[in-house]
Amino acid sequence: MSTTAPASAAAVAGELDALLAERLTPALLAALDRDEEFPAGPLALLDAFGLPAHYVPAEHGGRLTDHEVLLGLWRTLARRDLTLAVAHGKTYLGTAPVWIAGSERQCRELAGRVLGGARVAWALSEPGHGADLLANEATAVRTGSDGERDGSGDGESNGGGWRLDGTKWPINNATRGSHLTVLARTGEPGHPRAHSLLLVDKAALDPAAHRPLPKARTHGIRGVDISGIEFTGAVLPADALLGAEGTGTETVLRALQLTRTMCAALSLGAGEHALRLTAGFAAERIIQQKPLADRAHVRAVLARCGALLAATEAAAITGARSAHALTGELSVVSAVVKGLAPTLVDGVIGELAELLGSRSFLTGVHADGAFQKVWRDHQIVAVFDGSTPVNRNALAHQFPRLVRSFAAGTADAAGLAEAAAAGTPPRPLDRTALALLSRTGCSTVQSLPALAAELAADGAPEPLLDQVRDLVGLADELHWRLAEVRPAAHPEHEAYELAAGYELLYAAAAALRLWHANRAGHRDEPLWQDALWIRAALRELLGRLAARLDREAPAAAADDDLLTDRMAAAVLRGVREHTPVTPFGTPLATEDQS
Repeated sequence: MSTTAPASAAAVAGELDALLAERLTPALLAALDRDEEFPAGPLALLDAFGLPAHYVPAEHGGRLTDHEVLLGLWRTLARRDLTLAVAHGKTYLGTAPVWIAGSERQCRELAGRVLGGARVAWALSEPGHGADLLANEATAVRTGSDGERDGSGDGESNGGGWRLDGTKWPINNATRGSHLTVLARTGEPGHPRAHSLLLVDKAALDPAAHRPLPKARTHGIRGVDISGIEFTGAVLPADALLGAEGTGTETVLRALQLTRTMCAALSLGAGEHALRLTAGFAAERIIQQKPLADRAHVRAVLARCGALLAATEAAAITGARSAHALTGELSVVSAVVKGLAPTLVDGVIGELAELLGSRSFLTGVHADGAFQKVWRDHQIVAVFDGSTPVNRNALAHQFPRLVRSFAAGTADAAGLAEAAAAGTPPRPLDRTALALLSRTGCSTVQSLPALAAELAADGAPEPLLDQVRDLVGLADELHWRLAEVRPAAHPEHEAYELAAGYELLYAAAAALRLWHANRAGHRDEPLWQDALWIRAALRELLGRLAARLDREAPAAAADDDLLTDRMAAAVLRGVREHTPVTPFGTPLATEDQS
C-alpha cells in the first residue's frame, strides 16, 4: 500500500476491511483471546497493509493528513477485533507528543522507525498515582558537565545527557515497544513545570539499566501487552528531551486532545460489532414460529441502539474533523467526545446483551463467543487517556467560558462548515494551535440556536423542528445550570452530572449539523430518508438530556412507533445486506457477521 497518496476515509477503511475479512477468521481471534496470546501475526498483517503510515504526519513521510481517515481505520479494525485496534493503535498515542514537541531530526528519525514497523509506547502512568501525573516519581536528572542548551530551539543540546530512574506501569506496549515517550520529573516536586518528556530508544540503553515488568492479566483485551518498565540509572543522550525542559505536562495535555478524540473509533467499532451480532441473531432466532426480530420490544431495542450509535458517530466525526477545523477548541471537544462515546456504547452493549441472553457471555455457543469478547474488551475504553471522570473534570473547569460564549453566540462559521463536511479533505492540522483552554468555547454547541433558525428557514420536516425547539430549550436550561457551578480545583458532583449533559448536547448539535450539511448526498439511503436517523438520534439524546436536568422528556411524536419500526428495519437491513448500520458507516466486506 502506498505511503503517499491521500484517500477518502471510506475508501481506505474499505481496503482494510477487505483484508481483515480475507485473513482473520472469528475462530482465530477467539483462540488468541482464549490463550491470552499477543496477536503478533495479525499485527504484522496490519503493518504490511501500511497502517503505521497513518500514524505519521505527511510532512514526515507518512499518510496522516486527515484524522477522519484514521477514525475510519480504527473503527473498521475495532468492529472486527478491538484487541487488535488497541494493540496496534498505541503507536499513534506514543508518537503524538513527538509530532507536537519534537525537533525536526527527532520527528524524522522516529517517523522512519514507525514506517518500518517499530512500536512506540506512551509511558505516563505510575503505580499508585493513576491520572495524577503531577505526583509521578520517575526522575530524569542531567548528567555530564555541559548541560546548557544551544539556544537553537530545536531540542538539541551542546552536551551532557540524562539519567532516568523510576517505574512506569501499567503501559500498553511497555515490553514489546522499541521506543517510549516517557514523562519524568526534571524539577521540584509539585511544580506545574516540574516534568519533561523524553524519547527513549530501548535498544540504545544499557540492558542492565532497565527491566520489563510482567504482563498484567486483564479481563478484556487479553492479548495486549499491558505491562511496565523499570529504569535504574538509564543513561539517555541530551537530545532525548522533547521540547523545552519543564514543558512535558503541557505537551501531554495537548497530545491527549488528539488521542482522546480518536478513542471514539474504538467505541464505534465495538458498538457496531455488538449491534450486528445481536441483530443477526434476532433475525435468525425463531420462537413460536416467529423471528425474534419481529417482536416489538426487540425492535425497540435495536432501534434505540442504532440511534445511539448514530449519535456517537456524529460526535466522533465532528470531533475528528474539528482537530483540523476548530483546533483551538479541541480541549473542550476532546473531553466531550472521550466522555460520551464509551459511556453511550457501554450502555448499548449492555442493552443488547439482554436480547442475546446467555449467549452474551458464553464462549462456544454463538459466533465463537464474539459478543462476550467485545463486551469485555470495550469496558477498558472509558479508562484510556483519562477516565470519564477525568474528562468531565477537565470540562467543568471551562464552564465559565462555555456559558459566556453560548450567550454571545460565538462560533467559527468557516470551521463549523469544514467540520461538518464529512468525507472531504480537511485543512492541514496546525499542532501549534492546540491550546490548554479554549478561548472561543465550543462552536458546535454555541451555533445551535442559529442552526435551528436555519433549519426552519430551509423547510426541515416539522417533527424534526419540534425536536430542535426542545433541544434549544434544554440547551438554555443547561447553560443556566453551568453558570451556577462555582469554579473549584475539585468540582462538586453536580458539575460532573452537568458535564455529562453537555456531552449529550454536543452530540445532538453535531448530529444536526452533520445531517443538515450532508443530507443532499445521501437522500436515497434508508437511514437518511425522511430524516430517519437524525430524528431517532435526537429522540434518544433529548430524553437523556432532559433526565440529566430533572425535566420531563419531550412529548412523543405522533409517528413515534413508526419511527421505531423504520429504524429497526434499517438496522436489520444493514445486517442482512452487509451495508452500513449508521449514517456514515461502511459496508462489511464479507457475509461473516462475527
